[in-house]
Amino acid sequence: MSSGRAVGLLLGVAADAVLGDPRRGHPVAAFGGLAQRVEKATYRDSRSVGALHTAGLVGTAAFLGLAAQRVVRRSPVAEATVTALTTWSVLGGTSLAAEGTGMARHLDAGELDAARLRLRGLCGRRADDLDGQGLARATVESVAENTSDAVIAPLFWGALAGVPGLVGYRAANTLDAMIGNRSTRYRSFGWAAARLDDLLNLVPARATAALTTVCAPVVGGSARESDRIRRRDASAHPSPNAGQVEAAFAGALRIRLGGRTDYGHTTETRPVLGEGRTADGGDVTRSVELSRLVGTVGGVLAAVAALAVGRWRRCPLG
Repeated sequence: MSSGRAVGLLLGVAADAVLGDPRRGHPVAAFGGLAQRVEKATYRDSRSVGALHTAGLVGTAAFLGLAAQRVVRRSPVAEATVTALTTWSVLGGTSLAAEGTGMARHLDAGELDAARLRLRGLCGRRADDLDGQGLARATVESVAENTSDAVIAPLFWGALAGVPGLVGYRAANTLDAMIGNRSTRYRSFGWAAARLDDLLNLVPARATAALTTVCAPVVGGSARESDRIRRRDASAHPSPNAGQVEAAFAGALRIRLGGRTDYGHTTETRPVLGEGRTADGGDVTRSVELSRLVGTVGGVLAAVAALAVGRWRRCPLG
């Protein structure tokens, strides 16, 4: 079991690196469409109803993943295949890097209108009034956060729980993106989705920050500054998880992140993370390189962790 899961995770990471997201019939998009249809029938301005909505959708996804894993559990080859396909479908590292790289090109060329349009592919921020530095800052913050959410977190849960961990986490994270915001409509209904996503990302976000610190020197960054800024500034961020990785990236790249952030339905003034200059197009490029490296190392560590989990479960005392 453990070898099949480990090999599957590595193959899934490789498939994402080579192929990017599935071009047709993306399972995450299909889940999002289903969630929208279910929401039309279940929506109420209520935390309890929102919690049932979240539990039903995430629970169903995890159950289907568990059923698939049980079907292939006796065959390492079959388990590796199913794990690889699932890992490929839930990871977003290559798409994240492509969006970041495209943004860097627009910023370097002074194409601000194109850059504002591209920001929509990275986050839900309002970009109409952002200048080049504002767009670069938003991009680096999104690359940092999504390195955790779309790469390390699914790998963490895949190593720990296999296919149900992969699909269950991705379902929860997708729901958070859809209804976990603080708009008037979702303040109550999306509360459970947001809290579940926070809980599932507690460990992965800190693992991502640690990997960022370790990998920083490879892209010309500072491991010492990454660790120092994370320890000093992360807790000031309104998110218990995004603050960890954003502060680690800010320190690693020796730039400042944070400040006014407009989501359309609400505007936040976030504390400054890091020191030095504001971000530019070159920093976006370096953040993408750092994200890729963190994801690659994370994939290897996830495979090692999957082997360790399998051996622990086979241990008579485990």
